[in-house]
Parts: sequence; C-alpha cells; structure tokens
Amino acid sequence: MNPAPGFKQRPEHRIVTNPAGSRVQVTLNGEVIADTRDAIRMEEGSYPPVYYFPRKDVKMGRLVRSDHKTHCPFKGDASYYSFKDGAQNVVWSYEQPYDEMLAIKDLVAFYPDKVEIKAL
Repeated sequence: MNPAPGFKQRPEHRIVTNPAGSRVQVTLNGEVIADTRDAIRMEEGSYPPVYYFPRKDVKMGRLVRSDHKTHCPFKGDASYYSFKDGAQNVVWSYEQPYDEMLAIKDLVAFYPDKVEIKAL
C-alpha cells in the first residue's frame, strides 16, 4: 500500500482519470512525437486537462531522461525527459505513483507550451 498523503490532508481535492476516448497526437515542429488511441485524460481542479500517453505510442528514442525531479503529494515523484539536442524537461512520468494514481503509472505527459497536443 502506498496511499497519497495529499488526499489525507485535503480530502476535497479531486483528480479524475478516464480514457481520452479519441485519438490524441503530439507534434513538435510538424514531426509526430506521440500518436495514440489509448491516452488517459486527467482533470485536476481548475488546471487544464492533461493527456498521458502509453510509451509504446511515443517516440521515446527522441527523448533522454533528465536529472530533474518533482514531487506531488497527490501523484508521487515525477521523472522528466528532454528532447535530445532540444527543449529540456518537456515530458514527465510517474513511474511509481501513489495507489490512487495507478492509472497513469509509466505513462508520459507533455508540457503543452513546448509541443502541440491535439485530440482528433
């Protein structure tokens, strides 16, 4: 068991994860970086929705793991990836999320100000 401490401190905080229900693509300068029908759409409070992608549908070879890490009391510790010879810390992943967030385990998400994300 690995429950999120954030929910114990703020039980009113809501994070909803559901299948996106459509094809979702990520492009960078016209190149398709991710393309999936299996994205998970996360809605958290007043934040814009975030799409999480299975690694099998992402050009992981274009990415390199960075040393950057962050912690969320609701989701856990995030690892980051950068584009090889490009933008830094563009992608994040919760590889060992808290129990409540297992729906996003090992999936990756992209910062929308660094790439173009479209639900088709």
